[in-house]
Amino acid sequence: MVSLKLQKRLAASVLKCGERKVWLDPNEVNEISMANSRQNIRKLVKDGFVIRKPQKIHSRARARRALEAKRKGRHSGYGKRRGTREARLPTKVLWLRRMRVLRRLLRKYRDAKKIDKHMYHDMYMKVKGNVFKNKRVLMESIHKTKAEKAREKTLSDQFEARRAKNKAIRERKIARREERQAQGIPEAAPA
Repeated sequence: MVSLKLQKRLAASVLKCGERKVWLDPNEVNEISMANSRQNIRKLVKDGFVIRKPQKIHSRARARRALEAKRKGRHSGYGKRRGTREARLPTKVLWLRRMRVLRRLLRKYRDAKKIDKHMYHDMYMKVKGNVFKNKRVLMESIHKTKAEKAREKTLSDQFEARRAKNKAIRERKIARREERQAQGIPEAAPA
């Protein structure tokens, strides 16, 4: 058996690949062993005695399947975790997300005139003070506060209306009394 080490090296250089990718025709060993220059190797490549082997297939099917399962939440039990809980998802990231969501909601409500600037500031400070754990709780609190304010306003309006009515009645009574006195009608004794 003739050593074709040189030919393999030259062929790898000519074909621009590694030596493991070079295929030398076992039936043309004598012909190939005569080639001792790149020129001759090029000729052999043209004749099909020296071929560059195709790339091996490296399937990603299994990797894709595993990734799909991971997206569904599989393979993430205690045994698969390397970092601490804080390292895997920092509490600061969770806090930032929550702050941004709640502050965005407050801005939206203020711009839409659903809350006034005083209520906005009050709620903003409560958000900062970790009073609301999510958007739903904040919205409920806003609605509750608004309802409370509306109730107080209606009560105060009713109270004002009652006071005005009583005042008008009192004034009318005094006017009538003065009118009677002017006419000289004696005042009836209160029973």
